[in-house]
Amino acid sequence: QVQLVESGGGLVQAGGSLRLSCAASGRTFSNYHMAWFRQAPGKEREFVAAITWNGSTYYADSVKGRFTISRDNAKNTVYLQMNSLKPEDTAVYYCAASRYTSVLSDYGGYNYWGQGTQVTVSS
Repeated sequence: QVQLVESGGGLVQAGGSLRLSCAASGRTFSNYHMAWFRQAPGKEREFVAAITWNGSTYYADSVKGRFTISRDNAKNTVYLQMNSLKPEDTAVYYCAASRYTSVLSDYGGYNYWGQGTQVTVSS
């Protein structure tokens, strides 16, 4: 089992920044692909960013150039640095973990999920 706890969400004005953290416990964190997804009210959960066990990163087109995903295996933590935030980034952000998924952007491939953290961007 892997337990994931997100933090760092909040209310920010458009153009501002936030850094989300996801602390993992349980199995060996460094073996897992990690990702961030988000879900806005009335919308499907969508892929935001992923980082593989060996550090390769992938982003949704909508956040490329504005968001950065990173991981610190010594701290069992994955981060999402979000800059130049827009009102359309408003959503609940979820951290997810998987050992074996081959499609990092597919939420169905992730076994473990955090409880989510709310990000609200005001215009």
